[in-house]
Amino acid sequence: MKQKILVVEDEKNISRFLELELKHEQFEVTVAYDGRAGLELAMNEKFDCILLDVMLPELNGIEVCRRIRKHSDVPVLLLTARDEVMDRVAGLDAGADDYIVKPFAIEELLARIRSILRRVGQVKVSEQLQVRELIIDTDAYEVTFEGRKLELTRTEYDLLKLLIENLNRVCTRELILEMVWGFDNEVETNVVDVYIRHLRSKLQTMGAPYIETVRGVGYVVRG
Repeated sequence: MKQKILVVEDEKNISRFLELELKHEQFEVTVAYDGRAGLELAMNEKFDCILLDVMLPELNGIEVCRRIRKHSDVPVLLLTARDEVMDRVAGLDAGADDYIVKPFAIEELLARIRSILRRVGQVKVSEQLQVRELIIDTDAYEVTFEGRKLELTRTEYDLLKLLIENLNRVCTRELILEMVWGFDNEVETNVVDVYIRHLRSKLQTMGAPYIETVRGVGYVVRG
């Protein structure tokens, strides 16, 4: 059964773009264009995740989120054009699970949705991730290639796991920083390049699938 996502966004071009991209990812999508309509849908239908713009007509996204939280623990991801600390704090205090600042890359949004759904147990996390002969055992935190164990640091493991979870999708340096190091960690983007070099070297030593560089964007592992 397809997972259902509610998109509450008053900018028609953005809402249409999100609808098309999410449907392409096999989600079932419902769209509302103002806060009151979005709240009504959220209260009367079952959704697996809600993408909620902050600046909405009728009722702003913070208030919509606050009212949803009185009745439901459905995951809420805020879409906001504001990058001020107090705006982020207000959204999280209202009960949002995460937020993303406009303009955003669709790859990052999709990664955040997958992360939220995993956290609430709505996406079954496989015990193993595999690309050809490379296998990640997510329970044992172990990586093997053709049966041989690959010795990785925890950061290298998390980095490889992220790339393989997003197989054939380019992960930007910014996304890697946030998902591996955490968005509150003040780490320069060149740290990503350093760890990619280390990881790539270990993989190539064993003949494992290598990590491709997408110039000016980020990195990808292709299946």
